[in-house]
Amino acid sequence: MTETVPHITFVCQKNGGKSQMAAALLRDLAGDAVVVTSAGTAPGASLNAQSVESLAEIGVGVGDEHPKALTAAMVEASDVVVVLGSEAQVVVGPGTRLETWITDEPSERGVTGMERMRLVRDDIRPRVEDLHRRIR
Repeated sequence: MTETVPHITFVCQKNGGKSQMAAALLRDLAGDAVVVTSAGTAPGASLNAQSVESLAEIGVGVGDEHPKALTAAMVEASDVVVVLGSEAQVVVGPGTRLETWITDEPSERGVTGMERMRLVRDDIRPRVEDLHRRIR
């Protein structure tokens, strides 16, 4: 009997911050045991530098990732699609589980800069760890 490797796609609107952060955290945690992609419904031009820096603070890199557009093929290939936040809207077909994570947004409380990004990272990280436990 062969086991299939789970495929997880993280989605946010710009694919420059939260979805990239979640993807990097899962890649770091799961290694080759999970296929991880991330994409945006309206991708930006570059990664959020503070998001990348906040990950580097905990020893997690993003590699050569860059914002990319979500495609139907990405959704179809996924076992689980995780939408971070409420801006991006994704429709999945049968056999693909859709999760929406309404993440902390410290800027709504006036928190900005690296302090904001650390709080976002620290909100997403346990969610990724929980997802990893559930898909193993």
